[in-house]
Amino acid sequence: MPSPRLAARALILRDNKLLLVNAYPDGKSDLWCAPGGGVEKHASLTENLIREVHEETGLTVSVGAPCLINEFHDPDLKFHQVDIYFRCTIITGEITDDWKDPEGVVTQRRFFSRADLSGIAFKPDTLPEAAWSNAALYDPLELLVKPTRGA
Repeated sequence: MPSPRLAARALILRDNKLLLVNAYPDGKSDLWCAPGGGVEKHASLTENLIREVHEETGLTVSVGAPCLINEFHDPDLKFHQVDIYFRCTIITGEITDDWKDPEGVVTQRRFFSRADLSGIAFKPDTLPEAAWSNAALYDPLELLVKPTRGA
């Protein structure tokens, strides 16, 4: 079985709203998550996260302290990923409708209030607590959420 995949993700609050992305091409799912992605070898988690956030959103961020470690998996696919979430601050850029993820994975990006989260599908389950508290959290092994639209 392959080693778990490692990813870095950004918790970005602006005006008390959390930036989330829909990372399913062609609207395959209505699931939202924090921007970020898989780490490349020989680059730090911070360097990877800055690159991923820019690719997915067009924003340049500064990376702060880690605040959440989340694991998810799909035993049938032998898939296991560990996400490390960092508190981040926007340095430059704005969310615009004309930004395109060069990899074509992220199709939407939007800021959500904590109340807005009750009306959307998101992962991980501890995302609101991690974003709106000063806690450092560990979220053990959740099952991978499979696409819910057009699959």
